[in-house]
Amino acid sequence: MAHRPLGRGETAVLALNNANKVETSLLTQAELDAMASNAWRAWVIGDADAVLIAFDQDGNYDSPNFLWFRDRYERFVYIDRVIVAERARGMGMARALYEAAMQEMRADGHNVFCCEVNSDPPNPGSDAFHAALGFEEVGVARLEDRSKSVRYLARRV
Repeated sequence: MAHRPLGRGETAVLALNNANKVETSLLTQAELDAMASNAWRAWVIGDADAVLIAFDQDGNYDSPNFLWFRDRYERFVYIDRVIVAERARGMGMARALYEAAMQEMRADGHNVFCCEVNSDPPNPGSDAFHAALGFEEVGVARLEDRSKSVRYLARRV
């Protein structure tokens, strides 16, 4: 499944992100553009059928979840968000983006693929997706400022 770099000013991607703010977080266009330009990889399929934004250990990113992994792993790729539009779910887009990321991770010498998934509020779809790909829980946290709890997941590649 073909993906392309996420560009600046992509309002359809911003709308996709913000429609899924419970699972990710609300962003402005400027915040999304900054994330995309600072990311290790930022990809989109179609106009906004699916999006992936990832940072490696050198990322200029102050997310508490990213920083949790940076405190624990020397080299890693952290998936900050992968979102699939409702109309495109079940078509393998998230898996395709993860597989492409894993290929590029290996080429870049990264060996840990990580992310967080909400545990409160729960996100059973994301739990099942990551379990099927071999991710395992490596930690938990309560993010009071966001009124959510997360499970930290990692997989060796």
